[in-house]
Amino acid sequence: MLRAQVFLWAYILIFFPASVVAQGLGVNWGVIASHPLDPKIVVNILKDNGIKKVKLFHAQHDILTALSGTDIEVMVGIPNHSLESLSEKYSVAHAWVKANITAYMGKKGVNFKYVAVGNEPFLAAYNGTYNNLTLPAMKNILKALNEAGVGKDIKVSTPLNGDVYITPTYKPSDGIFRHDLADIMNGICEFLHKNDAAFIVNIYPFLNLYQNPGFPEPYAFFDNDDSNSMDDHGVKYRSVLDANIDTLVAALKVANFSDIPIIVGEVGWPTDGNIYATTKNAKKFYNGLLKRMATNEGTPLRPKQYPDVYMFSLLDEDLKSIDPGMFERHWGIFSFDGQPKFPMDLSGKGQNKSLVSGKNVKYMEKQWCVYNKDASNQKDLAVKVAWACNSTDCTTLVPGASCSGMGIDMNASVAFNMYYQMANQTKGACDFEGLAKIVKQDPSNGTCRFPIMIKTIQTTSNSNASAPKSSRSSTSSSSTSHSPFQTHSPSPSSSPFHSPLLIFQFFVDMTFY
Repeated sequence: MLRAQVFLWAYILIFFPASVVAQGLGVNWGVIASHPLDPKIVVNILKDNGIKKVKLFHAQHDILTALSGTDIEVMVGIPNHSLESLSEKYSVAHAWVKANITAYMGKKGVNFKYVAVGNEPFLAAYNGTYNNLTLPAMKNILKALNEAGVGKDIKVSTPLNGDVYITPTYKPSDGIFRHDLADIMNGICEFLHKNDAAFIVNIYPFLNLYQNPGFPEPYAFFDNDDSNSMDDHGVKYRSVLDANIDTLVAALKVANFSDIPIIVGEVGWPTDGNIYATTKNAKKFYNGLLKRMATNEGTPLRPKQYPDVYMFSLLDEDLKSIDPGMFERHWGIFSFDGQPKFPMDLSGKGQNKSLVSGKNVKYMEKQWCVYNKDASNQKDLAVKVAWACNSTDCTTLVPGASCSGMGIDMNASVAFNMYYQMANQTKGACDFEGLAKIVKQDPSNGTCRFPIMIKTIQTTSNSNASAPKSSRSSTSSSSTSHSPFQTHSPSPSSSPFHSPLLIFQFFVDMTFY
């Protein structure tokens, strides 16, 4: 009997995963961070939580090496700045595939499924820079994959923002592609159809609330009643995400490509940096999304199956551009050190389960840098806080954020500690001409957490085509778009840093808030 029980438990451990996730669920893994988590730890986070699909914004050696030998399906991206060279010279595409795909294939290689060429290249904010480069680059990458003998197994697509389609009537069933992109989108869709690849679209319900005063908050989430729904010829849409997806479905139908599959390449909810960006709202959004996916029921215009969805994002990234908003550094379902932010049942069954955290994370010394109220030069405090915030991450201090409204002492301590931690706890980084001091007792207070930085390793990329600029930047919307939702529109600037003058003045003004 004992032997039989041992065999049963062995069977369960071998054939049943530690966690069950909703069908088609994946996650984006970005690395625009001052102290990136060890890729091996991150891969174990994916495995321990049963996440079997990951989307990368560029090919990075340590990450691809860590993913090798796993069954995790990988979508690897190519940044926009590489589109020109890829479109003009097949040799560049051939070299990229050789360095970033075939070099990692084999019996214990990476399980590549997609190459994502560019990232939202047709944004109105880019003024057409990549309009005529994206499709030729896609064709050259596919040609190189075919020559390597993997073109049937690894698909080629391009993640697009929802601003490539509009609906003149606000109703999803009237969706069409933007008039100025009609020919380009026809070429993209023809390529996807011919090669059995999916249309990848990035959708952000959070931005509806952030960008549109008066937008009905419940409509950004799920499970709403008819009072917060959109009526489309008798069909009730109770979430803006479903409405957005079906606007694309309608646009594909008008373009005579109604059978192209859809992947939601990015969707998520930030947890800090704005009044709507809270862990409570993020938990509510993801719970609704995951329950929606678990039903495996599609949208009204595609009722058979819900699209594959990649959550944005896995980890917080403290060097991301804050041009779109102070929330940009807080999209992770895990904090920068691999700790889960809130309970989350990836199976979609609505259980109050905690995600499995990162293991063997190495932290710096258990010490913090705080404001020294006994210093003599108090008149310089505002200037020093502003200087610190220009050089670190103070997004938790803005109105509505987790450390806002807690007074002068807390504002200064948050700024000084973030600077000190991001500077690897260098002793000279906690001085500010006597206005700061090192303490051994955690100064965290309520929602305002004082992190200790992790020890990190230097990450490397394979090629210039792999170097990240920014996965997201500032927002913009087309004045000709009559859409029931706002889309995320990065600006042409791809710097991960903010404007010093703007942020300096902002924190001088708010120091005594």
